[in-house]
Amino acid sequence: MRFGPLLRILGTALYGFIGWELGVVLTRTPELAMDPWKLIVPFTLFGAAFGFLLAPWLVRAPAKAAHNALRQVPITDLVAGTIGVTAGLFMAALLSVPVSRLPAPFGNIVPLVLVFMFGYLGAAIFVLRQRDFFSLLRGGGEEKPEFAPPPVAVAPTAPAGPSLLLDTSVIIDGRIADIAKTGFLLGTLTVPRFVLNELQYIADSADSLRRNRGRRGLEVLDRLQNTPEATIVFVDQDPTDATQVDDKLISLARQTDALIITNDYNLNRVARLQGVRILNINELANAIKSVYLPGEEIPLKIIQEGKETGQGVGYLEDGTMVVVENGRRYINQEVLVQVTKVLQTNAGRLIFATPE
Repeated sequence: MRFGPLLRILGTALYGFIGWELGVVLTRTPELAMDPWKLIVPFTLFGAAFGFLLAPWLVRAPAKAAHNALRQVPITDLVAGTIGVTAGLFMAALLSVPVSRLPAPFGNIVPLVLVFMFGYLGAAIFVLRQRDFFSLLRGGGEEKPEFAPPPVAVAPTAPAGPSLLLDTSVIIDGRIADIAKTGFLLGTLTVPRFVLNELQYIADSADSLRRNRGRRGLEVLDRLQNTPEATIVFVDQDPTDATQVDDKLISLARQTDALIITNDYNLNRVARLQGVRILNINELANAIKSVYLPGEEIPLKIIQEGKETGQGVGYLEDGTMVVVENGRRYINQEVLVQVTKVLQTNAGRLIFATPE
């Protein structure tokens, strides 16, 4: 649904009314000895034109921000806040009657202050205590037993899920910490001592780039330790049948029936050939990219030229490249494009589209 025409109508009416009021006020000024219509009509027309031209830009951004904010608010918070604002405004209305009898200017200012204060307090109290409020509405008349049996203690269970061995490359990459925070990793993240030693060796390197990469890996491990949704352990198992870190990871995974999480392409291929299961973060990133079908429309900002004549290229938020036929003339503009073809390549997904 497009709100542009509606915003223009509302803006024209609102600013036209403001211009009309301003013209009426100026006609009451003794210094301006003019006919009222010579002031009211021009100011009304100017205000209406101003609202017609600029209202969509003045109103669209706040309206879009409010729309996005309301979509993220839980329905219980929204209902509780509405009830709280209503109750607060009712209390402010009751108090405004005697307060309005105060001498000026307090009689005019204090009621307005009461409206904002009680409206905010009502919304804040009901949102913070919504659980008690709704439980009171549901079971306010039920009798509760005087004595309740003590809760039964449940012994903690061992963490479920397989053991997930972390490779040096995936730790330095850092995305594993964000994935773990979402709770999708249901296994135990395991960091062998030889991987930790390799990270420390990289962090102590004389090369500044390698040193920064190693330090970032150590910071990622610290984030994982402080993530409640993830369980991370450090083990001292060091297979003696291998010397390289990748070979030790594969050997340890075969001994403990664990999975390896990595971004290393060579380790991925070698481990699969030896029957070790691999979780590749890059494959996961490609798998969760947005899926578009031919005929769908998407907003896209075209930022550069394509390889073919007249083509424009833009990128989605997940990094997917979109090639727009006849899109060169829209460079540095955001346009609505229609998907015509989707290709899956070794480098990722490629989308072809045309301007709508």
